[in-house]
Amino acid sequence: MIKVGLIGLGKTGQHIANGILEQNNMQIVAAICSPESTKKGMNLGDLLENSKTDVKISTSNELESVIFKTKPDVFIDFSTPSATIKNAVTLSKMKVNMVIGTTGFTEENITTLQNIAYKFNNGIVYAPNITLGVNVIMLLSNIAATILNNYDFQIMEMHHKNKKDSPSGTALKLSNEIKHGLQVAGVNNKVIPIDAIRAGNIVGKHKVLIVGEYDQIEISHESFSRKAFSLGAINAVNYIYKKSGYYEMKDILDLKKILCEYIDALDIVSY
Repeated sequence: MIKVGLIGLGKTGQHIANGILEQNNMQIVAAICSPESTKKGMNLGDLLENSKTDVKISTSNELESVIFKTKPDVFIDFSTPSATIKNAVTLSKMKVNMVIGTTGFTEENITTLQNIAYKFNNGIVYAPNITLGVNVIMLLSNIAATILNNYDFQIMEMHHKNKKDSPSGTALKLSNEIKHGLQVAGVNNKVIPIDAIRAGNIVGKHKVLIVGEYDQIEISHESFSRKAFSLGAINAVNYIYKKSGYYEMKDILDLKKILCEYIDALDIVSY
């Protein structure tokens, strides 16, 4: 049984909690909110309207003591960049692995997370792009950039009006994947514009526009439900359990292997 802790109990965090409660190999042993949250002291089951857990919600100030009491294997963190980095140090020192769904990190922040994982020989999954579909769009965009390297690329992303980071972490990651694809083709320093929209209750939509002189391609992904985030988080927990090192969702989904096998299969068919 994998003992799971949660940091961040917003809409996404609550969907993830309910998803974990449906797993036969996982148990929620801890739930953490910010010190200012009105959720502190509540019963997690009451918050979720789910009788499968009676864990008391603690604050991030109590993280160390909660770890001592509950002995979690993995924590899932959907909080803020500054809080996540602080939590990563605490969890790694105490040998608790971590799945990070928080967005809004800088490149320097990501390097810090990598260094924390290796310094303490702990397991961290950095996954602002936690859904399967988003990872596929990243792979496709990378490939398209290599092939269509003389086309213009632009990203459009849409999220609910309360999302704080703009552009999203996923959009920034998409931009990097496109740049990597262009670099393979020998194209460097190409600017990838990102348009960010914050409106209504949009769960999440990302679109890559690839525009040439005579034609245009669009690659898009839209999450209809936060359950997509829950499934991604559950996959990440299963993957990082009892592992050490720094990983991203592309490592968990092993898309590189899938692509290589696909190319090999094409070669076999062609002969």
